[in-house]
Amino acid sequence: MNERTTLEIIAPTVEEAIQQGLEQLGLTADAVSVEVLDSGSKGLFGLGGRQVRVRLSVAPPPMPEIPAEKPEVSTGSGRGPKPASTKKADAKPKVKEQPKPRAEKKPVEAKPKPKPEPKPEPKREPKPAPQRTAITDQDAVLNTAEEVVSKLIYHMGMTAQVSAHFDDSDGADTHTIQVDVRGEDLSALIGRKAETLAAFQHVASLIVGKQTQQWVQVIVDVEGYRARREKQIRQLANRMADQVTKTGRKVTMEPMPSSERRVVHIELRGHPAVKTESAGEEPYRKVVILPKE
Repeated sequence: MNERTTLEIIAPTVEEAIQQGLEQLGLTADAVSVEVLDSGSKGLFGLGGRQVRVRLSVAPPPMPEIPAEKPEVSTGSGRGPKPASTKKADAKPKVKEQPKPRAEKKPVEAKPKPKPEPKPEPKREPKPAPQRTAITDQDAVLNTAEEVVSKLIYHMGMTAQVSAHFDDSDGADTHTIQVDVRGEDLSALIGRKAETLAAFQHVASLIVGKQTQQWVQVIVDVEGYRARREKQIRQLANRMADQVTKTGRKVTMEPMPSSERRVVHIELRGHPAVKTESAGEEPYRKVVILPKE
């Protein structure tokens, strides 16, 4: 009865060996004891390794305990001891007194506390929008813009002539700097749908603003590309406006950057029959041309 059932398993890992052994024995992990006979080896670069060898031992179930026999009490003649009586003959049964019912207490009604009157919140006045201060030393800012754009073009492996001037064509303040770039083979600076040019001028604006400690917007034009593109957008906006006027239905233009959408809004803001609005999210924001009600 004291024999133990054992099973040896060979597997790549100790966990796999234990799992295989438990499945073969049909037992759980708490019913066996595990002994690792050989922990194996990985070999060189995973070659020539030795597998794991594990022994699972199953202990026999414990023997049930036999209850000891109680000694018999003799009930013979007057020589043997008589069994003691569990109750006295003259003992009277005890009567439990029932507790007197307690008088029920009437619930005390809680008076509601008066709610505090809400204090009026102080009115918060909107903060005024930050005003752009006038650019000081305009010549120095223009020189900085030309120098920054020239260095960026040089680091891109290109050669070009750069000139800068303030753009006040639409009546804006002197915070927009127009930078004209002239040279050969500058198409890579423009990129597909002017995406490269937009990123280039964004970086240039950040650098110029940081060096001059003033808010400026740098607009970079390469070989007159922006002027040509602006002319195309104006012509397209007028054609779309004529279509809306004839059909009475709105027209949605292709996605454009903010600078090109601004050209459409400016071109059609005085149109007698149509109006414009922007819709969508960047970078797929579009201009919608609608008939006026």
